[in-house]
Amino acid sequence: MKYSVFIDSEREEEVLIYAKSRHSLIERLEELLSESDEALIGYRGEEIVRLDTRDIECFTVEDGRVYAITDKAKYQLKTRLYQAEERFGRDFVRINQSCLVRVCAVDRFTTSIGGALCVVMKSGYRDYVSRRQLKEVKERIGF
Repeated sequence: MKYSVFIDSEREEEVLIYAKSRHSLIERLEELLSESDEALIGYRGEEIVRLDTRDIECFTVEDGRVYAITDKAKYQLKTRLYQAEERFGRDFVRINQSCLVRVCAVDRFTTSIGGALCVVMKSGYRDYVSRRQLKEVKERIGF
């Protein structure tokens, strides 16, 4: 394996990886690069995208996989929900066992006939607040 490092103060920092196949070293490099700042690596089909956390509206778990939902698309992550909560907890609030929402990305709340509180995000994604999390959600949102 060969590599090169170019230091140029006038260019934006960029990392390009050329490999014949995906292996553990590449995955470790992705982890290191995503931990270096406020970014995550998201997967959608064959596409691998560096996600800026300012674009993420919520993290949710579906079928045992964690997804980051932006206003454009839904990306699978290789992190656990509790890890995302530990890392980005200051901007996000847990609304139920399987969903964290960005406080500033909440569009509105609606209620159902049974009295359940539904969070509607700016992208249109909606999920329900559990009774267990209702107090914390109200405190963080400012009810």
